[in-house]
Amino acid sequence: MKPYLSKSLFLLGLQCHKALWLVKNRPEFMPEPDASLQAIFEAGRDVGKLAQGLFPRGEEIYFNKEGRQKMVDRTSELIKNGAKTIYEATFRHDNILVMVDILHRGKDGWELCEVKSSTEVKDIHIPDITLQYYVLTGAGLPVSKVSLVHINNQYIRKGKINIDDLFIIKDLTAEVKAGIDYIKTEVERMRPALGAECPAIDIGTYCNSPFECGFKSHCWAHIPDNSVFDLKERGIDKFEYYRNGIIKFTDLNPDELNYKQRMQIEAELTGKEVINRDSLKEFLNTLRYPLCFLDFETISPAIPMFDNTSPYEKLPFQYSLYCLENETSELKHYEFLAEKGTDPREPLIKGLISLIPDDACILSYNMTFEKGVLANLADEFPSYRKKLENISNTIVDLMPPFKQRYYYTREMKGSYSLKFVLPALVPELSYEGLAIRDGDAASIAYNSVLTINDKAERERIRRDLLEYCKRDTLGMVRLLEKLREAAWRNTGPL
Repeated sequence: MKPYLSKSLFLLGLQCHKALWLVKNRPEFMPEPDASLQAIFEAGRDVGKLAQGLFPRGEEIYFNKEGRQKMVDRTSELIKNGAKTIYEATFRHDNILVMVDILHRGKDGWELCEVKSSTEVKDIHIPDITLQYYVLTGAGLPVSKVSLVHINNQYIRKGKINIDDLFIIKDLTAEVKAGIDYIKTEVERMRPALGAECPAIDIGTYCNSPFECGFKSHCWAHIPDNSVFDLKERGIDKFEYYRNGIIKFTDLNPDELNYKQRMQIEAELTGKEVINRDSLKEFLNTLRYPLCFLDFETISPAIPMFDNTSPYEKLPFQYSLYCLENETSELKHYEFLAEKGTDPREPLIKGLISLIPDDACILSYNMTFEKGVLANLADEFPSYRKKLENISNTIVDLMPPFKQRYYYTREMKGSYSLKFVLPALVPELSYEGLAIRDGDAASIAYNSVLTINDKAERERIRRDLLEYCKRDTLGMVRLLEKLREAAWRNTGPL
């Protein structure tokens, strides 16, 4: 019998034959999906379940612990008994197993629909759906139409979700039929990779495209710390250096690098700090009192949760705000975290405009994010537009002094992300020890609050969310202190 393939294995094989061999022979080398990846899977399942409403009253094929053949047999039984629509219809041909999101008997015959939570048809979707067509037609089912169902990001919720407007059904029949020979060729190329010997494939760009491979930590274990791949910024072909045996920082020729890359290497090898006092002073002179520090946390649900919101729109559910009236005043902290199941936007707006003085200077880290959130709020709540635009217009970005390397240390590892800069300069405010350590984790945690009924557990998660968001804004306060200290040190330039 030919080696077994499933759709997920086939798509993995398109990316790398070695990964295909590993998942079959050394699955223990792949770590469990992290919380972010698991959240993506769950969101995809939610979208798929909702899309079933486009073809209602279908029969569903459920996972059968006794074996996949039971699912194939059940699908065949439903087709013979005249079912019009089947969810997760399961077929096997050429020892390839596929499960079809929606199989519908239309006026011209059977229609195959693949559901994706993306907002467009992507390149990887074509071989995905073409493999399904190959298996279904090979198993003897005549398929008249092949479609991909994806999210319409122009949809705006008004009351109950209108799934006919939320989804776009894209006919890909022509593209799929044109790709059958490619699928057959790739299937035959993959089969040897499922044999006894692991394919001798070195690391490459395919380790990260179209997705980061789950075996990357295994296949990249030979890459040392401070390698060419740790070098930030563009301008060189890192894999070309690797193939030529130039891997460690000490192997690199600084003359071939840009100044930020040279700075990263020099700082790593010597421990030297870089401080551009003139540029720091110029930046600091743009600030004024009252001085505020603002950070939002957002969720971006594929399925809009509230009226007047669109798919994947960034919805702020939390903020942390520190304020200083003048140079000697007490630092005051304010925070907001939405209650379970309520639209957070208007209460959040009211809190912000009541706390931030009209003449304040507001610091954010990567202000494009905060400005984008405020712009959306102004569009959706026009009665607050003037106040929100005033807040947005007074925001100053704290990121450029680090992005432009006016202040740089070895511990930043070439990054200007707050997650690197803050622990580097204010180690006591490291994110280590926090239950929530980044924005993705915050979004996941908030989403979990919406579904958890245990009051004590909800309160624990809320405390974790408040602590994380507060850490970001307090971090900005302390980073500003570090910038001022560095700018006006008495010692000469470093």
